[in-house]
Amino acid sequence: MSSNNWNEYLIEDISEVVFSGGTPSTQKEEYWGGEYNWLSSGETRNTFITNTEKTITEAGVKNSSTKLAKKNDIVIASAGQGNTRGQVSLCKIDTFINQSIIAIRTNNKLVNPVYVFYNLKSRYKELRQISDGHSIRGSLTTKIINKMKINLPPIKDQNNIANILSSFDEKIEINNQISKKLEEMAQAIFKQWFVDFEFPNENGEPYKTSGGEMVESELGMIPKGWTITTLSKYGKLQMGLSPKSNTYNEEGIGIPLLNGAADFSGKLITPNKYTTDPKRICKENDLVFCIRATIGNITYADKQYCLGRGVASITPLHETYSEYIYYNLKRKMDELISKATGSVILGLSKPDINEMKMVVPNEGVLLNFHKIVSKFHKTTRNNDIQNLRLSNIRDTLLPKLMSGEIRVPVEEEK
Repeated sequence: MSSNNWNEYLIEDISEVVFSGGTPSTQKEEYWGGEYNWLSSGETRNTFITNTEKTITEAGVKNSSTKLAKKNDIVIASAGQGNTRGQVSLCKIDTFINQSIIAIRTNNKLVNPVYVFYNLKSRYKELRQISDGHSIRGSLTTKIINKMKINLPPIKDQNNIANILSSFDEKIEINNQISKKLEEMAQAIFKQWFVDFEFPNENGEPYKTSGGEMVESELGMIPKGWTITTLSKYGKLQMGLSPKSNTYNEEGIGIPLLNGAADFSGKLITPNKYTTDPKRICKENDLVFCIRATIGNITYADKQYCLGRGVASITPLHETYSEYIYYNLKRKMDELISKATGSVILGLSKPDINEMKMVVPNEGVLLNFHKIVSKFHKTTRNNDIQNLRLSNIRDTLLPKLMSGEIRVPVEEEK
């Protein structure tokens, strides 16, 4: 398709301002936990910035070089570990930013900021490449960003393209919010039933506060009839073992390989390597999680995977145990991490995991928990599957829309 009506600009030509921020002193408690959002570069992993992990006070603002990115500003990670550098997000809120973020405030009379956001988001590899030559570790600067070229169609086309692409991400965001709420509800039920012991008794009343009998145990007071056991009594643990590196490929030949945190994205498993000679394999619906370096990332396997040495799996001995093991692991992960050993890279050992103590309820309570929470997990999994499909469609459309290969019809004004 011809894109003769598109014009090339520099980012500085279509921007009101391009700037970076700063970080208040972490030694000053009075600078942190305040009323102002503060964004770090790692948070640009999110498509939209709707909240921040940390907040700062007015004193933190005044005594640092941080600057305010406003709603609809585009933020780019200018530095950061791993895959962070070059990530692009769109602010849905006002937030102060750190020194490893560059913000672009577009001239909205000339361009649609959402269109510019998707254009830059589609150029992640380019952003990485142009930053590599400017320092040993690679970094982006406001000068580099200002001089980047961008091809722009007429504003009506920009608006249509932005609406199409954002509709995918908005649906993904809704699904994520639903999944997050279900996860919070499941964790609340787990705590209420198995930590506070306020599960419904035979009359539907909370057990402990309605006078349910409690007895001593090695983990403190527990309901009468309940016991203490180890995780190994409820699930079969399998530690990963990496295949030989010469069996790896990225063409989808063999079985997908899980090696560590880089192969997990939220609840989704997203490996980029395969192996033709797997040593250890998990099954669909097994719990899988990281056991080296970044420990955690507990989720469910959606199919068979080869387990590298950085991950492990647990096969519940009965399906009703699945959610109970999952939330016990999540709740006790910090305790497990405290036991991790290693001179360079911390890792969990098989005994660390197998010997994790669990309060075991009676079968009736366990079955009721499974019936309730398994429905939450089913909805969450369906949301994850739908999100993966939506993101694949979006990622297929994105470069075609940005190059003009696919043209979105513009309705004529009446």
